[in-house]
Amino acid sequence: MITTNDLKNGYVLDIDGDLVSVVSFQHVKPGKGGAFVRTKLKNLTTGATVDRTFRAGEKVERVTTESRTMQFLYRDGDDLILMDNSTYEQIPVTAALVDNDDLLAPNTDVQVLFVRDAPIKIELPTFVELTVARTDPGVKGDTVSNVTKPAELETGATVDVPLFVNEGDRLRIDTRTREYSARA
Repeated sequence: MITTNDLKNGYVLDIDGDLVSVVSFQHVKPGKGGAFVRTKLKNLTTGATVDRTFRAGEKVERVTTESRTMQFLYRDGDDLILMDNSTYEQIPVTAALVDNDDLLAPNTDVQVLFVRDAPIKIELPTFVELTVARTDPGVKGDTVSNVTKPAELETGATVDVPLFVNEGDRLRIDTRTREYSARA
C-alpha cells in the first residue's frame, strides 16, 4: 500500500478490483480545505481513461509489474504464441493485448507486461522490417511530392508507401503510426 502523495506516472494500481495505470497526477493544495490529488488513470483491461480525485494521504494498493522480453513465434487462431527468451517457455496470449497485431511478424521480439504472473499488455518494437507482398507498380511521370499507393505486407497489413516501392522490397514501418519510414 502506498499513499496518493507517493504516486508516479506508470505505477499500476488496484482500484476497486480493476488494474489501472497512472497516466498523470497533480497534487493540489487549495487555499481553503484539505489537499487532494487529481489523477488520470487508464484501465489496463478495457483501455478506458478516467479522471479520479483522491484525498491527500489516502492509501491505494500498488501492484508490482514485470516486463519480459519474449519472441513471437506464430498465430493459433485468435491467440499469439510467445516464447520467453530466458526460459524458452511458450505461452498462448490473446491477440487483443497488442495494438497493430497485423504488423507482428514471426521471430519478432516484443515486451510483455505481466501483473500477478498474467500478461496484460504487449508492446511491439518501435520499428519493424517487413517485406512487400503485393503492390501496384508506380506510374511513370507521376512525380508529385508525397504521392502514395497502398502496399500489402507479408503479415497481411496494408500501409501507404511512396510510388518507388516495389514488390519484394523490405520496408521499415513505424508501429505507433503504421507509416512507412524507410527502405531497409
